[in-house]
Amino acid sequence: MEGAILIGQMTIEEKIHIMETLWDDLCKKAESIPSPLWHKNILQERENRIKTGEEALLDWEIAKKQIRDKVS
Repeated sequence: MEGAILIGQMTIEEKIHIMETLWDDLCKKAESIPSPLWHKNILQERENRIKTGEEALLDWEIAKKQIRDKVS
């Protein structure tokens, strides 16, 4: 395959750069990328748990702090 990328020979930095480039390109075309049905199902389940009081929304700053506390 012409232009094939030899992933095993790439440095971590090169791999990250390629991933960022791919992500940026995908984001430009986000509207044309169909969301899988399971995404819709999970979001509906989460919305239902919030409506029934089983789950509550959490402020993003508080959530980030909780995540940081868990990983540090």
